Amino acid sequence: MRLAYGERQVLHGIDLSLRAGELVALLGENGAGKSSLLRCITGLASYQTGQVLLDGQPVAEYSRAALARRIAVVPGQTQLAFPLRVEELVALGRIPHEHPLLGPRDGDRAAVAAAIERVGLGGLLGRDVRQLSLGERQLAVLAMSVAQQADVLLLDEPTAHLDLRHQVEVMRLLRRLAGEDGVAVLAVMHDVALAAHFFERVCLLHEGRILADGPPAEVLTHDRIRQVYGVDPRFVHLPAAGAS
Repeated sequence: MRLAYGERQVLHGIDLSLRAGELVALLGENGAGKSSLLRCITGLASYQTGQVLLDGQPVAEYSRAALARRIAVVPGQTQLAFPLRVEELVALGRIPHEHPLLGPRDGDRAAVAAAIERVGLGGLLGRDVRQLSLGERQLAVLAMSVAQQADVLLLDEPTAHLDLRHQVEVMRLLRRLAGEDGVAVLAVMHDVALAAHFFERVCLLHEGRILADGPPAEVLTHDRIRQVYGVDPRFVHLPAAGAS
């Protein structure tokens, strides 16, 4: 795959696959093309060469409704211009599944309730999403994606604005979604140590290309950390091999 904005090359020769139940972190310096790659996968960015396949079918051939039933997206930040309660936001994840005439049915309401419980939002019910902290709002958006029950979950900095406890809870939730529900999870991460601890596979982007792809211990070598991030690897506290 190749993506360019005008004369600026953003992605070059990207070849990436994601299997059901796989938990993959997308790492790289600012401007490496991580968020652009997510946009290509969802069909929101028009790449110049290559294609994105979902179960062997080009994403471009899916209707937007059909694609929304298969792929859920959690953006880095969500802004709302109108009042919306937490449970109403979570219920938006069911729109791709709702009957066009009957609206939400018992199965939809059950999925919303299950997502709220799974993410631990019971204490926020009835609250206006706009009045939540950035971290609480991020959790509500994550619950919306869980309610969507998609096969693929794409996340752009899912732990942004979260305190340490909530960061760990979100990472454990992503592990459960992959391991128990078979969801294919691809998350853009800036916290290298957090990604190395919780993700079984990391894909390291550098200047729009995949520099390395595999288990964290094999990908995140001192030389690569120095090359990509331009810092002394001693400042990156990676977990010991076999830690969980």
